[in-house]
Amino acid sequence: MGAGIAQVAAQAGHTVLLNDRTSALYERGRAVVEKNLARSLEKGRITQDQRDATLDRIAFAPAITNLDVDIAIEAASENLDVKLDLFRALDAATPQAAILASNTSSISITALGAATARPQSVIGMHFMNPVPVMQLVEIIRGIATSQAAYDFTQALAHQLGKTPVEVRDFPGFVSNRVLMPMINEAIYALFEGVGSVEAIDTVMKLGMNHPMGPLQLADFIGLDTCLAIMNVLHDGFGDSKYRPCPLLKQYVAAGWLGKKSGRGFYSYP
Repeated sequence: MGAGIAQVAAQAGHTVLLNDRTSALYERGRAVVEKNLARSLEKGRITQDQRDATLDRIAFAPAITNLDVDIAIEAASENLDVKLDLFRALDAATPQAAILASNTSSISITALGAATARPQSVIGMHFMNPVPVMQLVEIIRGIATSQAAYDFTQALAHQLGKTPVEVRDFPGFVSNRVLMPMINEAIYALFEGVGSVEAIDTVMKLGMNHPMGPLQLADFIGLDTCLAIMNVLHDGFGDSKYRPCPLLKQYVAAGWLGKKSGRGFYSYP
């Protein structure tokens, strides 16, 4: 997600500092951007000059210190403690006027803002995956988020060629409050032997006109991410309808995380 956000920002003409835990992870992210741009160049969507200019705008930020930026967009794993640590670091490392945005798919923006000295400048900017392709950006205000921060983020989303939609700061927002229970129910249907993986996905593709079945989509999202979001929904609402399926927990415990690990509900040799 971070590499995709960096790509669309750089393509829109912005200078981007891309940070990751190690330089090797940064290089892997940059390789994803290069691959995406090579595909666009091959299909005639961009020129060689546009490809080169986009890559020239992306640089490695080896540490979260002294970052002279207008906005910092966090796209770490869906773990509250990890995100709180990052927001504290970003609060100390960026100008006081900078916006601090999270690409979280379920975690409270209000809680992230409270970890900083600028809750009025903390906002959710939830891109969809893959970022260069998907149009939607959910924009989530925390309880203290200012109108100025919202206006800046909305304008940036438009400038990146996205369609921003404002949603309230509730667990899962809109996208994952609707999507994840559907995926979880599909996993329950598999767990209870109602249908095979292929049968469940085919029913939803052909019967509901979904471009991808829920189990395949879960593999692409990452089963660990799906589980994390279901836990946020379950904890946030205290409603048993959000209880993660035991099979989902078992797959994550086994390291079967979907496409990124080579195995989930499908195999990816």
